Amino acid sequence: MTSSTPYDVRDAEVIVVGSGLAGMTAALQLAPRAVTLITKTAGLPGGSSLYAQGGIAAAVGPDDRPEDHAADTVAAGAGLVDAAMAALLTRDGAALVRRLLDDGLPFDRAPDGAPLLGREAAHGAARIVHAGGDATGRTLVTALADRLRATPSVRVETDAFAVDLVLRNGRVCGLLACHPEGWVLHRAPRVILATGGIGATFARTTNPAEATGDGLAIAARAGARLADLEFVQFHPTALAVDADPVPLLTEALRGAGAILLDRQGNRFMPDEHPLAELAPRDVVARAIGRRVAAGEPVFLDLRPALAAKPDGFPTVLALCAEHGLDPFAEPMPVAPAAHYHMGGVVTDADGRTSLEGLWACGEVACTGVHGANRLASNSLLEALVFGARVARDVAERPLAPLPPFALPRPPAVAADVSHILLDAIGAEARSALYEGAGLVRDGLGLLAARRKLDRLAAALDMLRCEGDDAHEDAKAPPDIVRQWGEARNRLLVGRLVVHAALAREESRGAHCRSDHPLPNPIHGDGATTRTLTLSDLAGTAGPLSGDAACCIL
Repeated sequence: MTSSTPYDVRDAEVIVVGSGLAGMTAALQLAPRAVTLITKTAGLPGGSSLYAQGGIAAAVGPDDRPEDHAADTVAAGAGLVDAAMAALLTRDGAALVRRLLDDGLPFDRAPDGAPLLGREAAHGAARIVHAGGDATGRTLVTALADRLRATPSVRVETDAFAVDLVLRNGRVCGLLACHPEGWVLHRAPRVILATGGIGATFARTTNPAEATGDGLAIAARAGARLADLEFVQFHPTALAVDADPVPLLTEALRGAGAILLDRQGNRFMPDEHPLAELAPRDVVARAIGRRVAAGEPVFLDLRPALAAKPDGFPTVLALCAEHGLDPFAEPMPVAPAAHYHMGGVVTDADGRTSLEGLWACGEVACTGVHGANRLASNSLLEALVFGARVARDVAERPLAPLPPFALPRPPAVAADVSHILLDAIGAEARSALYEGAGLVRDGLGLLAARRKLDRLAAALDMLRCEGDDAHEDAKAPPDIVRQWGEARNRLLVGRLVVHAALAREESRGAHCRSDHPLPNPIHGDGATTRTLTLSDLAGTAGPLSGDAACCIL
Protein backbone atom coordinates (compact mmCIF):
# COMPACT_ATOMS: atom_id res chain seq x y z
CA MET A 1 0.00 0.00 0.00
CA THR A 2 1.43 3.36 -0.91
CA SER A 3 1.66 6.08 1.71
CA SER A 4 -0.17 8.70 -0.35
CA THR A 5 -3.86 7.82 -0.79
CA PRO A 6 -6.59 9.65 -2.74
CA TYR A 7 -9.18 8.46 -0.23
CA ASP A 8 -9.53 7.12 3.29
CA VAL A 9 -8.45 3.60 4.16
CA ARG A 10 -10.31 1.97 7.06
CA ASP A 11 -9.43 -1.45 8.47
CA ALA A 12 -11.72 -4.10 9.92
CA GLU A 13 -11.66 -7.81 10.65
CA VAL A 14 -14.95 -8.30 8.81
CA ILE A 15 -17.08 -6.13 6.53
CA VAL A 16 -20.83 -6.73 6.38
CA VAL A 17 -22.64 -5.03 3.49
CA GLY A 18 -26.35 -4.59 4.20
CA SER A 19 -28.54 -3.59 7.14
CA GLY A 20 -31.47 -5.98 6.81
CA LEU A 21 -32.15 -9.04 8.92
CA ALA A 22 -29.35 -11.19 7.43
CA GLY A 23 -26.67 -8.51 7.73
CA MET A 24 -27.56 -7.46 11.25
CA THR A 25 -27.80 -11.09 12.39
CA ALA A 26 -24.32 -11.80 11.03
CA ALA A 27 -22.84 -8.64 12.59
CA LEU A 28 -24.34 -9.38 16.00
CA GLN A 29 -23.21 -13.00 15.95
CA LEU A 30 -19.64 -11.93 15.13
CA ALA A 31 -19.19 -9.87 18.31
CA PRO A 32 -16.70 -9.17 19.81
CA ARG A 33 -14.76 -9.19 16.52
CA ALA A 34 -14.21 -5.82 14.85
CA VAL A 35 -16.98 -5.56 12.26
CA THR A 36 -17.77 -2.69 9.92
CA LEU A 37 -21.37 -2.76 8.72
CA ILE A 38 -21.87 -0.72 5.54
CA THR A 39 -25.33 0.38 4.48
CA LYS A 40 -26.44 2.83 1.82
CA THR A 41 -29.52 3.70 3.86
CA ALA A 42 -29.54 6.71 6.18
CA GLY A 43 -29.73 4.54 9.29
CA LEU A 44 -30.64 1.18 10.80
CA PRO A 45 -32.49 -0.91 9.87
CA GLY A 46 -32.69 -0.93 6.07
CA GLY A 47 -33.66 -3.16 3.19
CA SER A 48 -36.75 -5.23 2.52
CA SER A 49 -36.80 -6.92 5.95
CA LEU A 50 -38.20 -3.73 7.41
CA TYR A 51 -41.31 -4.03 5.23
CA ALA A 52 -41.95 -7.76 5.66
CA GLN A 53 -45.57 -8.10 6.75
CA GLY A 54 -45.49 -11.89 6.74
CA GLY A 55 -43.98 -13.81 9.60
CA ILE A 56 -41.27 -16.40 10.07
CA ALA A 57 -42.05 -19.98 9.13
CA ALA A 58 -40.79 -22.47 11.72
CA ALA A 59 -41.95 -25.87 12.97
CA VAL A 60 -42.44 -24.84 16.60
CA GLY A 61 -46.04 -25.97 17.01
CA PRO A 62 -46.86 -29.05 19.12
CA ASP A 63 -47.92 -31.15 16.12
CA ASP A 64 -45.41 -29.85 13.59
CA ARG A 65 -41.99 -31.16 12.58
CA PRO A 66 -39.04 -29.62 10.69
CA GLU A 67 -39.27 -32.57 8.29
CA ASP A 68 -42.83 -31.56 7.35
CA HIS A 69 -41.75 -27.95 6.85
CA ALA A 70 -38.89 -29.15 4.64
CA ALA A 71 -41.28 -31.27 2.58
CA ASP A 72 -43.52 -28.25 1.97
CA THR A 73 -40.46 -26.21 0.99
CA VAL A 74 -39.38 -28.83 -1.53
CA ALA A 75 -42.90 -29.12 -2.97
CA ALA A 76 -43.23 -25.36 -3.46
CA GLY A 77 -39.84 -25.14 -5.22
CA ALA A 78 -41.07 -27.00 -8.33
CA GLY A 79 -38.35 -29.63 -8.47
CA LEU A 80 -35.28 -27.42 -7.97
CA VAL A 81 -34.95 -27.23 -4.19
CA ASP A 82 -31.84 -28.78 -2.66
CA ALA A 83 -33.55 -31.16 -0.22
CA ALA A 84 -30.55 -31.32 2.10
CA MET A 85 -30.42 -27.52 2.35
CA ALA A 86 -34.18 -27.37 2.98
CA ALA A 87 -33.76 -29.86 5.81
CA LEU A 88 -30.93 -27.75 7.24
CA LEU A 89 -33.03 -24.58 6.98
CA THR A 90 -36.05 -26.02 8.73
CA ARG A 91 -34.08 -27.87 11.41
CA ASP A 92 -31.82 -24.92 12.30
CA GLY A 93 -34.74 -22.54 11.86
CA ALA A 94 -36.98 -24.28 14.38
CA ALA A 95 -34.20 -24.29 16.97
CA LEU A 96 -33.30 -20.66 16.29
CA VAL A 97 -36.90 -19.38 16.49
CA ARG A 98 -37.37 -21.26 19.77
CA ARG A 99 -34.30 -19.46 21.13
CA LEU A 100 -35.66 -16.11 19.99
CA LEU A 101 -38.95 -16.88 21.70
CA ASP A 102 -37.09 -17.82 24.89
CA ASP A 103 -35.01 -14.62 24.63
CA GLY A 104 -38.18 -12.57 24.85
CA LEU A 105 -38.26 -11.02 21.39
CA PRO A 106 -41.69 -9.46 20.85
CA PHE A 107 -43.53 -12.23 19.01
CA ASP A 108 -47.32 -12.43 19.14
CA ARG A 109 -48.42 -14.84 21.85
CA ALA A 110 -51.54 -16.43 23.29
CA PRO A 111 -52.54 -15.65 26.92
CA ASP A 112 -50.59 -18.73 28.05
CA GLY A 113 -47.41 -17.41 26.43
CA ALA A 114 -47.38 -19.84 23.50
CA PRO A 115 -46.68 -18.28 20.10
CA LEU A 116 -49.68 -17.55 17.93
CA LEU A 117 -49.20 -19.55 14.73
CA GLY A 118 -50.71 -18.61 11.37
CA ARG A 119 -50.93 -20.47 8.09
CA GLU A 120 -49.91 -19.27 4.64
CA ALA A 121 -49.94 -20.60 1.10
CA ALA A 122 -48.53 -24.08 0.42
CA HIS A 123 -47.86 -24.78 4.11
CA GLY A 124 -49.38 -27.99 5.43
CA ALA A 125 -49.65 -26.64 8.96
CA ALA A 126 -50.05 -23.42 10.91
CA ARG A 127 -46.37 -22.57 11.53
CA ILE A 128 -46.00 -18.84 10.85
CA VAL A 129 -44.77 -16.84 13.85
CA HIS A 130 -45.69 -13.14 13.74
CA ALA A 131 -44.65 -10.04 15.63
CA GLY A 132 -46.82 -6.95 15.81
CA GLY A 133 -49.50 -8.67 13.74
CA ASP A 134 -48.50 -7.90 10.17
CA ALA A 135 -45.39 -5.92 11.15
CA THR A 136 -43.09 -8.89 11.76
CA GLY A 137 -40.16 -7.59 9.75
CA ARG A 138 -40.29 -4.10 11.23
CA THR A 139 -40.68 -5.39 14.80
CA LEU A 140 -37.84 -7.89 14.50
CA VAL A 141 -35.25 -5.75 12.71
CA THR A 142 -35.98 -2.75 14.93
CA ALA A 143 -35.22 -4.91 17.97
CA LEU A 144 -32.02 -6.20 16.35
CA ALA A 145 -30.98 -2.67 15.34
CA ASP A 146 -31.25 -1.58 18.98
CA ARG A 147 -29.01 -4.47 19.97
CA LEU A 148 -26.55 -3.64 17.20
CA ARG A 149 -26.24 0.00 18.30
CA ALA A 150 -25.37 -1.26 21.76
CA THR A 151 -22.62 -3.57 20.44
CA PRO A 152 -19.29 -1.68 20.70
CA SER A 153 -17.42 -4.03 18.36
CA VAL A 154 -19.63 -3.08 15.39
CA ARG A 155 -18.99 0.18 13.52
CA VAL A 156 -21.94 1.20 11.35
CA GLU A 157 -21.22 3.29 8.25
CA THR A 158 -24.48 4.77 6.93
CA ASP A 159 -25.10 6.50 3.58
CA ALA A 160 -22.21 4.41 2.27
CA PHE A 161 -22.65 2.91 -1.20
CA ALA A 162 -20.64 -0.27 -1.75
CA VAL A 163 -19.20 -0.12 -5.28
CA ASP A 164 -16.77 -2.98 -5.89
CA LEU A 165 -14.76 -5.69 -4.21
CA VAL A 166 -10.99 -5.36 -4.18
CA LEU A 167 -9.29 -8.59 -5.26
CA ARG A 168 -5.67 -9.71 -5.25
CA ASN A 169 -4.82 -13.03 -6.93
CA GLY A 170 -8.44 -14.14 -6.67
CA ARG A 171 -8.72 -13.31 -2.98
CA VAL A 172 -10.96 -10.64 -1.48
CA CYS A 173 -8.96 -7.88 0.23
CA GLY A 174 -11.69 -5.36 0.91
CA LEU A 175 -14.39 -3.18 -0.53
CA LEU A 176 -14.43 0.20 -2.26
CA ALA A 177 -17.34 2.41 -1.16
CA CYS A 178 -18.62 5.87 -1.99
CA HIS A 179 -19.43 7.88 1.15
CA PRO A 180 -20.93 11.39 1.35
CA GLU A 181 -17.44 12.72 2.09
CA GLY A 182 -15.82 10.79 -0.76
CA TRP A 183 -14.22 7.44 -1.48
CA VAL A 184 -13.27 4.94 1.24
CA LEU A 185 -11.32 1.71 0.87
CA HIS A 186 -12.57 -0.67 3.56
CA ARG A 187 -9.67 -3.04 3.91
CA ALA A 188 -10.51 -6.48 5.33
CA PRO A 189 -9.82 -10.15 4.62
CA ARG A 190 -13.49 -11.12 5.02
CA VAL A 191 -16.52 -9.57 3.33
CA ILE A 192 -20.13 -10.66 3.85
CA LEU A 193 -22.71 -9.60 1.27
CA ALA A 194 -26.19 -9.23 2.79
CA THR A 195 -27.61 -6.63 0.42
CA GLY A 196 -31.03 -8.14 -0.22
CA GLY A 197 -32.80 -8.57 -3.53
CA ILE A 198 -33.35 -7.01 -6.94
CA GLY A 199 -36.99 -5.88 -6.81
CA ALA A 200 -36.26 -2.23 -7.58
CA THR A 201 -34.80 -3.26 -10.94
CA PHE A 202 -38.44 -3.83 -12.01
CA ALA A 203 -40.92 -1.04 -12.73
CA ARG A 204 -43.56 -2.48 -10.38
CA THR A 205 -42.30 -3.90 -7.09
CA THR A 206 -43.07 -4.24 -3.41
CA ASN A 207 -39.39 -3.73 -2.56
CA PRO A 208 -37.93 -0.47 -1.24
CA ALA A 209 -35.93 1.84 -3.49
CA GLU A 210 -32.60 0.52 -2.20
CA ALA A 211 -33.23 -3.02 -3.56
CA THR A 212 -31.21 -2.41 -6.72
CA GLY A 213 -29.30 -5.69 -6.77
CA ASP A 214 -26.05 -4.13 -5.55
CA GLY A 215 -24.61 -7.24 -3.91
CA LEU A 216 -25.41 -9.45 -6.87
CA ALA A 217 -23.78 -6.98 -9.25
CA ILE A 218 -20.72 -6.55 -7.02
CA ALA A 219 -20.23 -10.31 -6.84
CA ALA A 220 -20.81 -10.71 -10.58
CA ARG A 221 -18.18 -8.11 -11.48
CA ALA A 222 -15.71 -9.93 -9.22
CA GLY A 223 -16.32 -13.19 -11.09
CA ALA A 224 -18.37 -15.06 -8.49
CA ARG A 225 -20.62 -17.95 -9.53
CA LEU A 226 -24.33 -17.09 -9.73
CA ALA A 227 -27.39 -19.31 -10.10
CA ASP A 228 -31.17 -19.36 -10.68
CA LEU A 229 -31.31 -15.70 -11.70
CA GLU A 230 -34.38 -16.27 -13.88
CA PHE A 231 -36.56 -17.11 -10.87
CA VAL A 232 -38.19 -13.88 -9.70
CA GLN A 233 -41.24 -14.26 -7.48
CA PHE A 234 -44.11 -11.87 -8.06
CA HIS A 235 -46.29 -11.33 -5.02
CA PRO A 236 -49.92 -11.93 -6.03
CA THR A 237 -51.59 -9.26 -3.95
CA ALA A 238 -49.90 -5.90 -4.15
CA LEU A 239 -52.35 -3.04 -3.78
CA ALA A 240 -53.23 -1.78 -7.27
CA VAL A 241 -52.49 1.91 -6.69
CA ASP A 242 -50.13 4.43 -8.27
CA ALA A 243 -47.17 4.15 -5.91
CA ASP A 244 -43.51 3.14 -6.05
CA PRO A 245 -43.01 0.77 -4.37
CA VAL A 246 -46.53 -0.60 -4.37
CA PRO A 247 -47.97 -1.52 -0.94
CA LEU A 248 -48.12 -5.22 -0.14
CA LEU A 249 -51.21 -6.99 1.18
CA THR A 250 -49.69 -9.83 3.15
CA GLU A 251 -50.39 -13.45 2.31
CA ALA A 252 -51.42 -13.91 5.93
CA LEU A 253 -54.69 -12.21 4.98
CA ARG A 254 -55.53 -15.13 2.70
CA GLY A 255 -54.36 -17.51 5.40
CA ALA A 256 -56.89 -15.86 7.73
CA GLY A 257 -59.74 -16.12 5.21
CA ALA A 258 -59.46 -13.25 2.70
CA ILE A 259 -60.74 -14.25 -0.74
CA LEU A 260 -59.98 -13.16 -4.31
CA LEU A 261 -62.83 -11.90 -6.45
CA ASP A 262 -63.27 -10.93 -10.10
CA ARG A 263 -65.10 -7.86 -11.38
CA GLN A 264 -68.48 -9.59 -10.94
CA GLY A 265 -67.66 -10.45 -7.33
CA ASN A 266 -67.12 -14.13 -8.07
CA ARG A 267 -64.44 -16.15 -6.30
CA PHE A 268 -62.18 -17.69 -8.99
CA MET A 269 -59.24 -19.39 -7.24
CA PRO A 270 -61.09 -22.67 -6.44
CA ASP A 271 -61.21 -23.26 -10.21
CA GLU A 272 -57.47 -22.57 -10.53
CA HIS A 273 -56.02 -24.85 -7.85
CA PRO A 274 -57.25 -27.27 -5.14
CA LEU A 275 -55.75 -25.00 -2.47
CA ALA A 276 -57.59 -21.97 -3.91
CA GLU A 277 -56.22 -18.75 -2.31
CA LEU A 278 -53.57 -20.81 -0.51
CA ALA A 279 -52.06 -22.23 -3.70
CA PRO A 280 -48.34 -21.59 -4.32
CA ARG A 281 -47.54 -17.97 -5.01
CA ASP A 282 -46.68 -18.43 -8.66
CA VAL A 283 -50.08 -20.05 -9.31
CA VAL A 284 -52.02 -17.28 -7.55
CA ALA A 285 -49.94 -14.53 -9.16
CA ARG A 286 -50.51 -15.83 -12.69
CA ALA A 287 -54.22 -16.35 -12.09
CA ILE A 288 -54.50 -12.71 -11.08
CA GLY A 289 -52.03 -11.52 -13.73
CA ARG A 290 -53.98 -13.11 -16.60
CA ARG A 291 -57.09 -11.25 -15.61
CA VAL A 292 -55.34 -7.92 -15.06
CA ALA A 293 -53.55 -8.23 -18.43
CA ALA A 294 -56.93 -8.75 -20.08
CA GLY A 295 -58.23 -5.53 -18.54
CA GLU A 296 -60.21 -7.29 -15.81
CA PRO A 297 -59.62 -5.91 -12.31
CA VAL A 298 -59.14 -8.31 -9.41
CA PHE A 299 -60.05 -7.63 -5.80
CA LEU A 300 -59.09 -9.07 -2.44
CA ASP A 301 -61.91 -9.10 0.09
CA LEU A 302 -60.18 -8.57 3.41
CA ARG A 303 -63.33 -8.58 5.54
CA PRO A 304 -63.27 -12.31 6.47
CA ALA A 305 -59.67 -11.96 7.66
CA LEU A 306 -60.33 -8.71 9.52
CA ALA A 307 -63.29 -10.34 11.28
CA ALA A 308 -61.20 -13.38 12.20
CA LYS A 309 -58.26 -11.29 13.46
CA PRO A 310 -59.53 -7.81 14.41
CA ASP A 311 -56.12 -6.72 15.71
CA GLY A 312 -54.01 -8.78 13.33
CA PHE A 313 -53.36 -6.41 10.42
CA PRO A 314 -52.56 -2.86 11.57
CA THR A 315 -50.00 -2.32 8.79
CA VAL A 316 -52.47 -3.31 6.06
CA LEU A 317 -55.16 -1.04 7.47
CA ALA A 318 -52.73 1.88 7.60
CA LEU A 319 -51.61 1.28 4.00
CA CYS A 320 -55.19 1.17 2.74
CA ALA A 321 -56.07 4.35 4.64
CA GLU A 322 -53.00 6.09 3.21
CA HIS A 323 -54.44 5.53 -0.27
CA GLY A 324 -58.01 6.50 0.65
CA LEU A 325 -59.34 2.93 0.69
CA ASP A 326 -61.63 1.33 3.28
CA PRO A 327 -61.24 -2.48 3.42
CA PHE A 328 -64.21 -2.74 5.78
CA ALA A 329 -66.48 -1.24 3.15
CA GLU A 330 -65.32 -2.96 -0.04
CA PRO A 331 -62.72 -5.36 -1.49
CA MET A 332 -59.30 -3.93 -2.31
CA PRO A 333 -57.90 -3.83 -5.89
CA VAL A 334 -54.79 -6.01 -6.29
CA ALA A 335 -52.24 -6.95 -8.95
CA PRO A 336 -48.93 -8.87 -8.92
CA ALA A 337 -45.61 -7.09 -8.38
CA ALA A 338 -41.95 -8.18 -8.30
CA HIS A 339 -41.26 -9.29 -4.77
CA TYR A 340 -38.45 -11.79 -4.16
CA HIS A 341 -35.44 -13.21 -5.98
CA MET A 342 -34.82 -16.93 -5.58
CA GLY A 343 -31.50 -16.68 -7.44
CA GLY A 344 -28.29 -15.03 -6.36
CA VAL A 345 -24.65 -15.61 -5.49
CA VAL A 346 -23.99 -19.34 -5.16
CA THR A 347 -23.08 -20.37 -1.60
CA ASP A 348 -22.58 -23.54 0.36
CA ALA A 349 -24.28 -24.36 3.66
CA ASP A 350 -22.00 -21.90 5.47
CA GLY A 351 -22.48 -19.03 3.04
CA ARG A 352 -19.09 -19.38 1.34
CA THR A 353 -19.05 -18.20 -2.26
CA SER A 354 -16.70 -19.22 -5.08
CA LEU A 355 -14.33 -16.37 -4.13
CA GLU A 356 -11.94 -16.74 -1.22
CA GLY A 357 -12.84 -14.30 1.53
CA LEU A 358 -16.40 -13.63 0.31
CA TRP A 359 -19.58 -14.88 1.99
CA ALA A 360 -23.23 -14.11 1.20
CA CYS A 361 -26.47 -14.56 3.12
CA GLY A 362 -30.11 -13.58 2.82
CA GLU A 363 -31.82 -12.78 -0.45
CA VAL A 364 -28.59 -11.97 -2.30
CA ALA A 365 -27.45 -15.58 -1.82
CA CYS A 366 -28.56 -18.68 -3.67
CA THR A 367 -28.44 -21.49 -1.12
CA GLY A 368 -30.77 -23.86 -2.96
CA VAL A 369 -33.54 -23.68 -0.36
CA HIS A 370 -36.04 -21.86 -2.62
CA GLY A 371 -35.64 -23.60 -5.96
CA ALA A 372 -38.00 -22.15 -8.56
CA ASN A 373 -40.52 -20.73 -6.11
CA ARG A 374 -40.01 -19.60 -2.50
CA LEU A 375 -42.37 -20.96 0.13
CA ALA A 376 -44.16 -18.18 1.99
CA SER A 377 -42.38 -16.80 5.09
CA ASN A 378 -39.18 -18.77 4.44
CA SER A 379 -37.31 -15.56 3.57
CA LEU A 380 -36.96 -14.12 7.08
CA LEU A 381 -36.13 -17.62 8.29
CA GLU A 382 -33.38 -17.94 5.68
CA ALA A 383 -31.93 -14.57 6.71
CA LEU A 384 -31.80 -15.62 10.36
CA VAL A 385 -30.45 -19.13 9.77
CA PHE A 386 -27.78 -18.32 7.21
CA GLY A 387 -26.84 -14.99 8.79
CA ALA A 388 -25.94 -16.98 11.90
CA ARG A 389 -24.23 -19.77 9.95
CA VAL A 390 -22.11 -17.29 8.00
CA ALA A 391 -21.05 -15.53 11.19
CA ARG A 392 -20.02 -18.82 12.77
CA ASP A 393 -18.02 -19.88 9.71
CA VAL A 394 -16.31 -16.49 9.36
CA ALA A 395 -15.37 -16.56 13.04
CA GLU A 396 -14.01 -20.11 12.93
CA ARG A 397 -12.14 -19.99 9.61
CA PRO A 398 -8.79 -18.20 9.92
CA LEU A 399 -7.38 -16.42 6.90
CA ALA A 400 -3.79 -15.44 6.28
CA PRO A 401 -2.89 -11.73 6.59
CA LEU A 402 -3.71 -9.57 3.60
CA PRO A 403 -1.00 -9.31 0.97
CA PRO A 404 0.26 -5.84 0.03
CA PHE A 405 -1.61 -4.39 -2.91
CA ALA A 406 -1.70 -1.20 -4.94
CA LEU A 407 -4.50 1.27 -4.47
CA PRO A 408 -7.50 0.59 -6.70
CA ARG A 409 -8.75 3.46 -8.82
CA PRO A 410 -12.42 4.33 -8.22
CA PRO A 411 -14.74 4.78 -11.20
CA ALA A 412 -15.13 8.44 -12.15
CA VAL A 413 -18.33 9.94 -13.55
CA ALA A 414 -18.31 13.11 -15.60
CA ALA A 415 -19.25 16.28 -13.74
CA ASP A 416 -21.96 17.27 -16.24
CA VAL A 417 -24.01 14.12 -15.57
CA SER A 418 -27.33 15.08 -13.94
CA HIS A 419 -29.84 13.36 -11.68
CA ILE A 420 -32.45 13.86 -14.40
CA LEU A 421 -30.42 11.90 -16.94
CA LEU A 422 -29.72 9.08 -14.50
CA ASP A 423 -33.39 9.00 -13.44
CA ALA A 424 -34.40 8.59 -17.09
CA ILE A 425 -31.93 5.76 -17.67
CA GLY A 426 -33.08 4.02 -14.50
CA ALA A 427 -36.76 4.33 -15.35
CA GLU A 428 -36.23 2.99 -18.87
CA ALA A 429 -34.23 0.06 -17.52
CA ARG A 430 -36.92 -0.81 -14.97
CA SER A 431 -39.65 -0.69 -17.60
CA ALA A 432 -37.64 -2.84 -20.01
CA LEU A 433 -37.08 -5.55 -17.43
CA TYR A 434 -40.69 -5.52 -16.18
CA GLU A 435 -42.10 -5.72 -19.69
CA GLY A 436 -39.65 -8.29 -21.03
CA ALA A 437 -38.93 -10.48 -18.01
CA GLY A 438 -42.02 -10.01 -15.90
CA LEU A 439 -44.64 -12.42 -14.63
CA VAL A 440 -45.03 -14.15 -18.03
CA ARG A 441 -42.19 -14.10 -20.58
CA ASP A 442 -41.43 -15.25 -24.09
CA GLY A 443 -38.33 -15.40 -26.27
CA LEU A 444 -39.16 -12.35 -28.39
CA GLY A 445 -39.89 -10.19 -25.35
CA LEU A 446 -36.71 -11.30 -23.63
CA LEU A 447 -34.63 -10.55 -26.73
CA ALA A 448 -36.19 -7.09 -26.98
CA ALA A 449 -35.42 -6.48 -23.30
CA ARG A 450 -31.83 -7.61 -23.82
CA ARG A 451 -31.31 -5.20 -26.72
CA LYS A 452 -32.71 -2.30 -24.73
CA LEU A 453 -30.72 -3.09 -21.58
CA ASP A 454 -27.52 -3.52 -23.61
CA ARG A 455 -28.09 -0.13 -25.26
CA LEU A 456 -28.72 1.55 -21.90
CA ALA A 457 -25.65 -0.08 -20.36
CA ALA A 458 -23.48 1.23 -23.20
CA ALA A 459 -24.95 4.72 -22.79
CA LEU A 460 -24.33 4.65 -19.04
CA ASP A 461 -20.73 3.56 -19.52
CA MET A 462 -20.14 6.59 -21.75
CA LEU A 463 -20.85 8.84 -18.74
CA ARG A 464 -17.54 7.86 -17.15
CA CYS A 465 -14.67 10.34 -17.20
CA GLU A 466 -12.19 9.62 -19.97
CA GLY A 467 -8.72 8.55 -18.83
CA ASP A 468 -7.23 7.81 -15.44
CA ASP A 469 -5.88 11.34 -15.01
CA ALA A 470 -9.14 13.25 -15.35
CA HIS A 471 -9.02 16.45 -13.28
CA GLU A 472 -11.02 16.39 -10.04
CA ASP A 473 -13.15 19.32 -11.25
CA ALA A 474 -14.29 17.14 -14.15
CA LYS A 475 -15.64 14.46 -11.82
CA ALA A 476 -19.18 14.22 -10.43
CA PRO A 477 -19.89 14.53 -6.68
CA PRO A 478 -20.64 11.46 -4.51
CA ASP A 479 -24.44 11.66 -4.84
CA ILE A 480 -24.20 11.45 -8.64
CA VAL A 481 -21.62 8.65 -8.40
CA ARG A 482 -23.97 6.68 -6.15
CA GLN A 483 -26.91 7.14 -8.52
CA TRP A 484 -24.74 6.16 -11.47
CA GLY A 485 -23.58 3.09 -9.53
CA GLU A 486 -27.14 2.03 -8.76
CA ALA A 487 -28.05 2.42 -12.44
CA ARG A 488 -25.00 0.34 -13.40
CA ASN A 489 -26.07 -2.38 -10.96
CA ARG A 490 -29.69 -2.34 -12.15
CA LEU A 491 -28.62 -2.75 -15.75
CA LEU A 492 -26.14 -5.53 -15.04
CA VAL A 493 -28.65 -7.45 -12.92
CA GLY A 494 -31.33 -6.99 -15.57
CA ARG A 495 -29.04 -8.30 -18.29
CA LEU A 496 -28.11 -11.32 -16.18
CA VAL A 497 -31.75 -12.12 -15.40
CA VAL A 498 -32.71 -11.87 -19.07
CA HIS A 499 -29.75 -14.04 -20.08
CA ALA A 500 -30.78 -16.74 -17.60
CA ALA A 501 -34.43 -16.53 -18.61
CA LEU A 502 -33.56 -16.97 -22.28
CA ALA A 503 -31.46 -20.02 -21.46
CA ARG A 504 -34.25 -21.79 -19.53
CA GLU A 505 -36.62 -22.88 -22.28
CA GLU A 506 -39.36 -24.25 -20.04
CA SER A 507 -41.90 -23.02 -17.50
CA ARG A 508 -41.15 -23.90 -13.89
CA GLY A 509 -42.22 -22.20 -10.68
CA ALA A 510 -41.87 -18.45 -10.94
CA HIS A 511 -40.29 -18.69 -14.40
CA CYS A 512 -43.18 -18.81 -16.88
CA ARG A 513 -42.54 -18.70 -20.64
CA SER A 514 -45.59 -18.64 -22.88
CA ASP A 515 -43.49 -20.02 -25.76
CA HIS A 516 -42.34 -22.95 -23.57
CA PRO A 517 -45.38 -23.49 -21.34
CA LEU A 518 -44.47 -26.90 -19.93
CA PRO A 519 -41.71 -27.94 -17.53
CA ASN A 520 -38.83 -29.88 -19.04
CA PRO A 521 -38.54 -33.18 -17.12
CA ILE A 522 -34.74 -33.21 -17.38
CA HIS A 523 -34.61 -30.08 -15.19
CA GLY A 524 -36.81 -31.44 -12.45
CA ASP A 525 -34.33 -33.39 -10.35
CA GLY A 526 -32.49 -30.38 -8.98
CA ALA A 527 -29.22 -31.67 -10.41
CA THR A 528 -29.17 -29.59 -13.59
CA THR A 529 -26.36 -27.02 -13.53
CA ARG A 530 -27.88 -23.56 -13.48
CA THR A 531 -24.81 -21.47 -12.70
CA LEU A 532 -23.28 -18.63 -14.66
CA THR A 533 -20.72 -15.87 -14.30
CA LEU A 534 -20.36 -12.43 -15.80
CA SER A 535 -18.24 -13.84 -18.60
CA ASP A 536 -21.31 -15.71 -19.88
CA LEU A 537 -22.73 -12.37 -21.04
CA ALA A 538 -19.78 -11.95 -23.41
CA GLY A 539 -20.66 -13.01 -26.92
CA THR A 540 -24.39 -12.43 -26.43
CA ALA A 541 -24.25 -8.68 -26.85
CA GLY A 542 -20.72 -7.54 -27.53
CA PRO A 543 -18.07 -6.49 -25.02
CA LEU A 544 -18.78 -6.24 -21.31
CA SER A 545 -17.22 -2.78 -21.09
CA GLY A 546 -17.72 -1.18 -17.66
CA ASP A 547 -19.58 -4.20 -16.28
CA ALA A 548 -16.27 -5.97 -15.80
CA ALA A 549 -14.61 -3.08 -13.99
CA CYS A 550 -14.12 -4.74 -10.63
CA CYS A 551 -11.03 -3.67 -8.67
CA ILE A 552 -8.82 -6.64 -9.55
CA LEU A 553 -5.18 -6.02 -8.75
